[in-house]
Amino acid sequence: MTRTAVINVVGLSESLLGAHTPNINAFRQRGAIRRITPAFPAVTCTAQSNYLTGLTPAGHGIVGNGWYHRELAEVQFWKQSNHLVAGKKLWQSLREADSSFTCAKLFWWYNMYSSADWSITPRPMYPADGRKLFDIYAWPYSIRDDIKRDLGEFPFPGFWGPAAGVDSSRFSADAVSRWIAESAKWIERKFSPTLNLVYLPHLDYSLQRYGPNHPVIASDLRRIDAIVGDLLSFFAQQSVQVVLLSEYGISAVDTPVHLNRLFRERGWLTIKDELGCELLDAGASRVFAVADHQAAHVYVNDATLENSVRSLLESQSGIAAVWAMAEKQAHGIDHPRAGNLIAVARDHAWFTYYYWLDDKNAPDFARTVDIHRKPGYDPVELFLDPKIPLVKARIAWRLLQKRLGFRMLMDVVPLDASLVKGSHGNRPANLAEWPLLISSRPDLLPRSAINSTDVFEVLRQHVMGLRR
Repeated sequence: MTRTAVINVVGLSESLLGAHTPNINAFRQRGAIRRITPAFPAVTCTAQSNYLTGLTPAGHGIVGNGWYHRELAEVQFWKQSNHLVAGKKLWQSLREADSSFTCAKLFWWYNMYSSADWSITPRPMYPADGRKLFDIYAWPYSIRDDIKRDLGEFPFPGFWGPAAGVDSSRFSADAVSRWIAESAKWIERKFSPTLNLVYLPHLDYSLQRYGPNHPVIASDLRRIDAIVGDLLSFFAQQSVQVVLLSEYGISAVDTPVHLNRLFRERGWLTIKDELGCELLDAGASRVFAVADHQAAHVYVNDATLENSVRSLLESQSGIAAVWAMAEKQAHGIDHPRAGNLIAVARDHAWFTYYYWLDDKNAPDFARTVDIHRKPGYDPVELFLDPKIPLVKARIAWRLLQKRLGFRMLMDVVPLDASLVKGSHGNRPANLAEWPLLISSRPDLLPRSAINSTDVFEVLRQHVMGLRR
């Protein structure tokens, strides 16, 4: 087998390659580039599952970054157990071909209990006193202490939230991707895995905040290009071939679509009051949406409403398509976890999870970074509320309260969805915004675009050293 590193540069597309990406350009010129026909939805958990199983969501079950668990009557996002992903994984297939094969999985999702030989993933600790302590999960367990001793603490505040990708006195804008890149080198030096899966998230943040056409993106491209260039040189010195790819490209957006507010206005949502805040009761609602970037799973608990719901969705200007069973089957997402209907946003639009009609009734978690409690994905978590005077002073005060052992709420996230300028999830009309795959082995690439499910075989052939 040929030792291989797969570097996943989140959000990278051909539209971003140019003067600010000299290292990636040089790697491309030494090999070949192919567009990847995006997974649907083109979001992290689904795209990675397509790549690593060769199946669509109908087969592996990952219909998004989260979904409604009908048996629990709960919406859950960003779960980490690999047992959620059905199908034979890439590392399992390669291990069957050669028992000496080994795999490291660094910050790719569904990392816990994956049967990869070495794993590292972000994972806070939640003591019984209500605190949240930033940390990582690693397998084997000994890796966690060893790597933190050598590399320092993982810069968790930069992995997601208002601090992600932003310069501060504590960590640089590229600190997270750089730490992960250093962890890939650390794993290589200590264990020399046959396959090293590396996830670099830095581009994702500014692309969603500002959109792909904002001038600040040039700086982000230079930063990630430097990290990638360093990894390319390192792996070349170790005689490890590299495949560079991305999960999705990001399109400029200007239209948030509030599906749950539409449903509430028609009396289809059930809202309960808890401590003066409004909470969505999904299990008691007749219809509700689980928003995930530019895709939304619409769950219809009252089957008599399905046609009315579809008609309502199709009348919205920000929605490109509404899929029922026939369309779900055609797009490989007819899995029991999927919504009864799926709404697909237009290129310039995206879906919020918002369900309240007055911001003063919003739940307390709405103004915080809380990826597990919100019943949908919330990119507004990347922003600090511009309406809060001296917002950084508020953050400092909240952190002091935390250190002193007091209860506190880091309520600094705005409720203004118009701030978001970039999104993903559909298949963009502009092919240059599709994800890409770059390899130094053109002989192992098809002549045309690669289906997202075919990435599995492309990667397998790279490791197996096969030739077309």
